[in-house]
Amino acid sequence: MPETTSLAFFLISSIILLLTPGPAVLYIITRSVNQGRIAGLVSAIGLGLGTMVHVVAAAFGLSALLATSALAFNAVKLLGAAYLIYLGIRTLLNKAPTEPTQDAPPRQLKAIFKQGFIVNVLNPKLALFFFAFLPQFTTPDHGSMTVQIAFLGLLFVTLGIFTDSLYAIIAGTLGGWLKNNRTFLSFQHTLSGIIYIFLGLTTAFAGSNNKN
Repeated sequence: MPETTSLAFFLISSIILLLTPGPAVLYIITRSVNQGRIAGLVSAIGLGLGTMVHVVAAAFGLSALLATSALAFNAVKLLGAAYLIYLGIRTLLNKAPTEPTQDAPPRQLKAIFKQGFIVNVLNPKLALFFFAFLPQFTTPDHGSMTVQIAFLGLLFVTLGIFTDSLYAIIAGTLGGWLKNNRTFLSFQHTLSGIIYIFLGLTTAFAGSNNKN
């Protein structure tokens, strides 16, 4: 189990990140705006379960490496922090989307769930994100690295489904306005970049004190 300080920092960082409108949130908003709140909620669950595949991969793929040496442990933390900063800079440099969402044809809820699941399972950027993000909050002296990473990943997915569901409900309710609001699209783009950089910097400094 991660130490209390790391767990608290993980919860704060995760909530900030999950509340920041990113690709998954925009996907759910699009579903909710075009097909209603239920479609958005089903998409959120599908995305969340798809994310669990990457959590399992991170838990078993990273645990052995992080348990080998202090050098490997700190190297993964610093590389992960650098990747988060890179994501933020790239997001800010890329052109913000300005086109409103287009109407999508109706889909059965089963198909919507399946698509959300596949979207995240086949997302290599999500796999890299978990390899970068989860180890920042682990401490080798506090038990199995596999258990710690799996626990943090499960917690992140649970929080993600909850926050994504909130977006689905709000987007489904305010569908008409969000569907054609270019200011919202531009704002979420800039905010996402800033949040990634902030998390990268804070996890880099926090991680440097976990293991010497």
